[in-house]
Amino acid sequence: MILDEPALIRARLANARGIAVLGAHSDPARAACYVPEYLHRQGYSIYPVNPMLVGQTLWGRPVVARLTDVAAPVDLVDVFRRPEALAAHVDEILAAVRPGTLVWFQLGIRNDDLARRLSDAGLDVVQDRCTLADHRAWGIGPVPQGT
Repeated sequence: MILDEPALIRARLANARGIAVLGAHSDPARAACYVPEYLHRQGYSIYPVNPMLVGQTLWGRPVVARLTDVAAPVDLVDVFRRPEALAAHVDEILAAVRPGTLVWFQLGIRNDDLARRLSDAGLDVVQDRCTLADHRAWGIGPVPQGT
């Protein structure tokens, strides 16, 4: 389902625990670094994915090359890739996550065709929104520990 109802998006973000970050970055000036850093500080388990950074550790976890290399189940895939690069990740996303997983295209990232394809495959999709900004604006607060 393509989600555009704020209350539903808020509930999904509040209930997520594990977040894979596709396009994670180590430069603190880039959104692909400071957004997951913020979410990590809020108690989410962050799984960084970037083939150029394999061997590094970000947010307490080793960076992996592909979503299929993430060893833990994730509730949300936070996508920091240019819209024109998204098509190259469709099969990877579909192979890596279970139906019902939320795929979140960060602020400025929109691809209606890809969103429909992911939705048709049983994934939920949010486009052109920022997890950090929404988390703050909706007052979600830290992830309860032990969940």
